[in-house]
Formats: sequence, structure tokens, C-alpha cells
Amino acid sequence: MLVDMVIDGIDVPEDGAEPIDHVGELLQRIAGGDQTAFARLYDMLSPRAFGLILRVLVDRSQSEEVLQEVFLEVWQSASRFVPKRGQGRSWVLTIAHRRAVDRVRSSQASTNRDMRAGLRDLDVAHDGVAEQAELRIEGERVATALSTLPDAQREALTLAYYGGYSQSEIAALMGAPLGTIKTRMRDGLSRLRAEMGVTA
Repeated sequence: MLVDMVIDGIDVPEDGAEPIDHVGELLQRIAGGDQTAFARLYDMLSPRAFGLILRVLVDRSQSEEVLQEVFLEVWQSASRFVPKRGQGRSWVLTIAHRRAVDRVRSSQASTNRDMRAGLRDLDVAHDGVAEQAELRIEGERVATALSTLPDAQREALTLAYYGGYSQSEIAALMGAPLGTIKTRMRDGLSRLRAEMGVTA
């Protein structure tokens, strides 16, 4: 008996058939200028995209700005989405992650200058600020290392750690077997550790 599970707008048949990519269908319609499809896509994915962006940026107002940039890019570049190369949802979330990382990078230099100047004036009682600064910089290192991974590994790790998806959800989103996703994530984490000089 065929029973469809719906995971955030993607139908995943339990018999292992290919998932139906509703987001991909919407993107194809958006490429043709369909504003109704764009509104549906925004309603469907903006909460998830915003959550991903907020995890990277932490700052709510900047995250809202980046969310607008993401959907402007989706509207302008929907014709570049190639269904055979991946799921529509992953494509949109990858844009969201890239935009968030770009925003962090663009503001990182001035942020670092401000932090260095501010940290010089701090006494021991304000170590919490220094710790937060170190966490932010470490997050940048991770994002940079993540960008060096092959697309499949980066996409799986991005969906897991920035998007909050489980491995089985990622398998459904990417249209790949669960074992493949686990392997991609394991190999990706190993490469990340090597890239960052972390010994495990």
C-alpha cells in the first residue's frame, strides 16, 4: 500500500520512489514570471530560510534583510535552477546560507576592528564579551571551511546544522538513500576537521 508522508511540502512515497519536488515545480513557474507561485514558495520556505539565516547571523534585523535578499535572488534567478541537479528546497536554502555567510564576511573586517578596539578596553569582568567574539570568529572559520567541501557534502551538512533537518529528512530532500547521506555527512565532517586543523 502506498502511503505518502509530507515533509515540509515534499511528498516522499514510502515505497522508495523519487520524491515529488513541489518547490522545484514552483521554481519553474517562477522562472516564467508566475507571482502566485512566488508567493506560495515564500510562504512555504521563508520560515525555514529565516531560521537558517538567523543561526548564522544571530542578529534578527540583519537576518530579515538577508531573507529579503534571498527571495529577491530566487525571483531573479529561478531560471538557473536545474531540477536534475537537486531538490528545489535545497537550492533555495543553499542560497540563504550563502547570502548569510556573505553578509558575515562583508561585515567581519569592521566587526573585528571594533572588537579588537573594544577588547583592549575591557577588564577581566567582561570576559563574556571576549568569549562571544571568539565564538563569532570560530563560526566564520567553520563557514569558510564548509565552503571548501564538495557540493553534496556541504549541502547535507548545511541542511543538518543550519537548517535543523534530521538525516532521514535530508535523504528525502536530496532524493538520496539514508546511507548515502550518513556517509556524506561523516566524510564532510572529517574533511571539516582536517581543514580546520582539529584532531579528533
